[in-house]
Amino acid sequence: MQYLLLIYSNEAAMAAAPKEAAVQMSAAYGAYTEAMKKAGVFVGGERLRPTSVATSVRVAGGKTNVLDGPYADTKEQLGGYYMIEVPDMDAAISWASRCPGASAGTMEVRPIWPMAEYMTKYTAA
Repeated sequence: MQYLLLIYSNEAAMAAAPKEAAVQMSAAYGAYTEAMKKAGVFVGGERLRPTSVATSVRVAGGKTNVLDGPYADTKEQLGGYYMIEVPDMDAAISWASRCPGASAGTMEVRPIWPMAEYMTKYTAA
């Protein structure tokens, strides 16, 4: 089963951190990614650019509305993700707890709903 590990943290705090702390965090993420690859659970993952360069899109009444930045104003922002393939939620939670982001923010673990399964369930037969 595939899971998305969503990494939330405080962008302002991360931006204000000393360079040495950023270098250490980067090394920790590198080691974490390598451990996932060695274990054969890594499917993909990337760091996201800051919310200051994000764009939110909504369609209401047939009209597309484009807004600068994220829609939600929160203390923590989505900063990156990993997609992993593991047997169950317990294994996904175990990997999430080892992520360097878990000690600096919040990890959200969300199962992936395979498109084929979704389409079978929600399309007319």
